[in-house]
Amino acid sequence: MTPPKPQHHTAQAVARLRQMVFSGELAAGTDHLESELATQLGMSRTPVREALLTLQAQGLIEVRPRRGVRVRPISPTDMAEIYDVLTELESLAAAQAAGHGHNAATLTPLARAIDLMDRALALNDRTTWAEADDTFHRELVRLGGNSRVIAIVALMQDQVRRARTATLYLRPLPSRSNADHRSVYEAIAHGHAELARDIHRAHRKAAKAMLLALLQQRDLTTL
Repeated sequence: MTPPKPQHHTAQAVARLRQMVFSGELAAGTDHLESELATQLGMSRTPVREALLTLQAQGLIEVRPRRGVRVRPISPTDMAEIYDVLTELESLAAAQAAGHGHNAATLTPLARAIDLMDRALALNDRTTWAEADDTFHRELVRLGGNSRVIAIVALMQDQVRRARTATLYLRPLPSRSNADHRSVYEAIAHGHAELARDIHRAHRKAAKAMLLALLQQRDLTTL
């Protein structure tokens, strides 16, 4: 059997380290040596080093030369800035998606994500709800068709996902969020660009306010 190519090792290291950060196994605010992480993963240091640089670009860790790596805390200031950017870019994507005249077939992934969120909410399955919510936002940006918006939003999604994971079971049941998503979908389906933009902007602003309140009230900046 041909040995895996080095880039495959790096991809595996990225996936495993991300899971360790999101699960809390690598807790926010903790420090780790590259050699320690390589031992934990059962890999050589080269793919681990490359993976750590990828996670740094994603905003999950900080690589400090000769001092190892530090798992970044969830900063309310960072999250406020990220949500400000996401609010404008995703709202732009919603307006552009409405302007493109998408038909029911091309909007199917968006509709399926909303249906899945509704079913998950009925079962109080917040993990599935969060996964479907990710799909909705990813599809919304894709439907906007702006490659630069897609790239910039992708850089920030991991930090948003991490903060939401930490607060997922602290927030009220996200019924309003589902209703907002369906309203955005309907506006896009009917070609109402300004309405789609305005609804989504209000939705993201409300999500930002809730997240920041939870981070500050429950002192989750080290989770």
